[in-house]
Amino acid sequence: MREGNTPMQDYVLISRLAHVIERSGLAMAGAMCGTFVAAQMSKANVALFDSGGFIALMVLTGITGFYLGVDIPRLPASPARERPKVDPVELLSATGTFLAAVAALVSVYTIVLDEVPQRVWEFVVASWWLGGVTMQITAGFIGRQRASVDVAQRVTIEMEGYRRDCSRGTVIEIALAEGRPAHIS
Repeated sequence: MREGNTPMQDYVLISRLAHVIERSGLAMAGAMCGTFVAAQMSKANVALFDSGGFIALMVLTGITGFYLGVDIPRLPASPARERPKVDPVELLSATGTFLAAVAALVSVYTIVLDEVPQRVWEFVVASWWLGGVTMQITAGFIGRQRASVDVAQRVTIEMEGYRRDCSRGTVIEIALAEGRPAHIS
């Protein structure tokens, strides 16, 4: 990439770029799903659902839900002899993704085949969408908060007999520049 970069820095840069591209693709998929659900709801002849603000809100919740709720940081692996625990945040995200996708699929079906479902089913589909993206957004926030707390608790550095809690990269760089060993516990 750049001349002064090490191969590891290049790898991290490419990996982060790929992650951003992946998440942007997920956000676009959420926008499309939100558009289909909004289009189906606007056919319900309810004034609230036929407004531009409602359609924009559906698209934005789709973008947010699929961006935050699909790629959740996982819990640390448990030791092999323990029974693996079900991660409720991952389950919440998966359920939300499923509900939002089903709502989008039903909406596409009704639009493409020009079907007119009963009014109650239009509201059921809308509630699946709203519940699904709400679950995704909630799981995304909880998962990221949990991951940042775990990292903050684990980043403890030992240098020459005393412990300091601070930024991992800064302390390691200082220790290595001074020729001292830096141990991460």
